[in-house]
Amino acid sequence: MDFNNKIAVVMGGAQGIGRCIAEEFRKAGANVCVIDKQPGDYFVGDLANKDVLERFAKEVIAKHGHVDYLVNNALPLMKGLAECSYEEFQYALNVGVTAPFYLAKLFAPHFTEGAAIVNISSSRDRMSQPQTESYTAAKGGIAALTHALAVSLAGKVRVNSISPGWIDTQYTVYEGPDAVQQPAGRVGNPLDIANMVLYLCSDKAGFITGENICIDGGMTRQMIYHGDNGWRLSLME
Repeated sequence: MDFNNKIAVVMGGAQGIGRCIAEEFRKAGANVCVIDKQPGDYFVGDLANKDVLERFAKEVIAKHGHVDYLVNNALPLMKGLAECSYEEFQYALNVGVTAPFYLAKLFAPHFTEGAAIVNISSSRDRMSQPQTESYTAAKGGIAALTHALAVSLAGKVRVNSISPGWIDTQYTVYEGPDAVQQPAGRVGNPLDIANMVLYLCSDKAGFITGENICIDGGMTRQMIYHGDNGWRLSLME
């Protein structure tokens, strides 16, 4: 896929999945604008801060004049009922839902024809572990925000989301139960997500909008009971 001279904005693009997305866009010829709270040679700021988002958007438009692709990938805080305060829960929503909404709003007048937004949700938008309410709520929120934006921006910007499952950002190769709990037979890596992001931004995905695509190796489709795929319930021993 050719993204020569396209402008791609990647929120949370300093490490992990976001960094891989930014690198793949660059390999395909795009000019990439990254915002992240981690120190680096990109725009650094707290994504929960309205002023930071406004300054970032202003800088991108001043430098490039338009935006072709927006990828919202920031990592919300993960805490649950036992420890998460009101302020921490609100902060997670600000990073995970409000910031993607506000950047879409700020860039709306500047999106080019054929523009695309890709939001990174999580398979936690449909399943949970205990004590993860702040993260899960943020990821569920951005999945719903996706189809709302797709309708509001219909005819101008396609908007889709991706829900990654188990993605090992260090590209660790797992064997045994950790691998086979995914029908694909392995744990995912950042390229599994980045490849889909670039596809959804390309003309090849021109008829896809408002969708959430779960990339989890089939993990959320496979029921696992005692004795299945190497897993054993300790109470049964």
